Amino acid sequence: MLKKVYICAPLKDNVRENLRKVRKYTEYALRCGTAPVVPHFYALCLNDKKANERTIGMKAGQSLLWFCDELWVFGDIITEGMQAEIQFCKTMNIRIRYINDNDLRKKLGGINYENEKN
Repeated sequence: MLKKVYICAPLKDNVRENLRKVRKYTEYALRCGTAPVVPHFYALCLNDKKANERTIGMKAGQSLLWFCDELWVFGDIITEGMQAEIQFCKTMNIRIRYINDNDLRKKLGGINYENEKN
C-alpha cells in the first residue's frame, strides 16, 4: 500500500497559476511512489473567491488530512490555510516534510510553471 501524502501549497489569490503548480507537486508525489491527497482540485468545482465555497473546500480537505501519513509542504509562502494544516499535523503528530524546487528538479527535471500546457 502506498504512503498517503497530503499536498499543502498556496491556492488563494492566483488560483489558476497555483493549480498549475499543484499539478507539478502532484506529479512529484506520484513519481516518489506515494498516493497524493490533493484538495486543491476542489477549486475546479468550487469558487475559491466565494468565502462559503472556500470554506467547504478547506473543510473537505482537512477532513482527509488525518487519514494521511505525511503532509508535504510546497512553495516559499505559507498561507493562513497552509498554517492551519501544518498546525493540525503538529497536534496529531503527522510527519511534515518541506519540499523545495531543488527536490522537484531532481525528480522532474526543469520546472517551468508559466509555459506548461493546461
